[in-house]
Amino acid sequence: MNPLAQQLNETITRDDPKVAEMLSGLGKAIYMPKVGILSQSAEAKQKANVYNATIGIATENGKPMHLEVIQETLSAYDPKDLYEYAPPGGKPELRNIWRDKMLIENPSAAGKRISLPVVTNALTHGLSIVSDLFADAGDAVIVPDKNWENYELTFSVRRGAEMVTYPLYDADNRFNSAGLRDALLTQKERGKAIVLLNFPINPTGYTPGVEEGREIVSAIREAAEAGINVVAVTDDAYFGLFFEDSLQESLFGQLCGLHERVLAIKVDGATKEEYVWGFRVGFITYGGLSEASLSALEQKTTGIIRATISSGPHPSQTFILRALKSDKFQAQKERKFHIMKGRANKVKQLLDSGKYGEEWTYYPFNSGYFMCLKLLTSEAEPVRQRLLNAYGVGTIALGTNDLRIAFSCIEEPNLEDLFDRIHQAVLDVKNGNA
Repeated sequence: MNPLAQQLNETITRDDPKVAEMLSGLGKAIYMPKVGILSQSAEAKQKANVYNATIGIATENGKPMHLEVIQETLSAYDPKDLYEYAPPGGKPELRNIWRDKMLIENPSAAGKRISLPVVTNALTHGLSIVSDLFADAGDAVIVPDKNWENYELTFSVRRGAEMVTYPLYDADNRFNSAGLRDALLTQKERGKAIVLLNFPINPTGYTPGVEEGREIVSAIREAAEAGINVVAVTDDAYFGLFFEDSLQESLFGQLCGLHERVLAIKVDGATKEEYVWGFRVGFITYGGLSEASLSALEQKTTGIIRATISSGPHPSQTFILRALKSDKFQAQKERKFHIMKGRANKVKQLLDSGKYGEEWTYYPFNSGYFMCLKLLTSEAEPVRQRLLNAYGVGTIALGTNDLRIAFSCIEEPNLEDLFDRIHQAVLDVKNGNA
């Protein structure tokens, strides 16, 4: 094993030994090189005041070489903030501003030890880093039975982990904390579990209430007290889109420092929070450990980034940084929030109106981009096909009877027509007319 990797492992073992046990084989082996092209280039950037012949970019007239046909559409930006490589961990100013934003929006994290967020190539990349660092073949990854399908690719197909599910809702249509607890406690023989907490949930658009949040944290604490090392990951992709009386912050803050056997990891990003899906800017943050352990995990994270994508896109980071620093940012974001909330409220109003009879019910939703219908008289896939072929409507069939609707991309005045079409397609399939 490389001495740098060994040094990082020893640091974590000294300060947070249970977290050291959570690392995968790759997680133990990875490190960020201190002597190499990046470090020598960084030294040259500071000291080479005559010629700097280190980094692999081209320059012209003291600036990064670029094509005018590209720069003319980006004239508000200095070429040095667009064309050079970003550091593997991301632009330092962006990392600091995102950390400040996170602490304001998540007061329960105040006073907790958290790392400086590392920039990822959006949320999926952040989850992939978690998988690389902490998932080995046979490890349990615990998710509700209604979850984002990419989890299986990221943790099971890529790393050989076993997906363990529990029912998302309990008999009272609340988050099934007891199911989470039972799924965790069955991992006692393994001694380790990775828990993915995605709120608002994709696909059903549900965020637990405050008491439900306490129950989730309690279930994780109970598992830790039973001797299970828990990697607790909050997938906060849709953070901030809370439309009703639910948790208004991530559970990350409550999980930081919860127990020596609990590692809190927050994966979030500008992707959906700031409506910049194609920019691919996310973040991964660790919490609740010693400063030395947090630094070691940051270095392992940047090592994974260096070994896979080298660094994230610089222009996207520059665009996000400029937006976050603007005095117009909050007001503009608030306007978009109210548009999204209006769409969610309209959907709920339509579904509760009685207009659509007894063809379906719906899973509780209060946040995010999506909601799910539970079809009672037809299966979801033939309804999906009928909607596409006869009514020009795209939806997602999940399992046998669930149909996911992304109200986020439908203008509010068009929502009634959308659900009218869905209702007619359900009747068509029910009556054998599909």
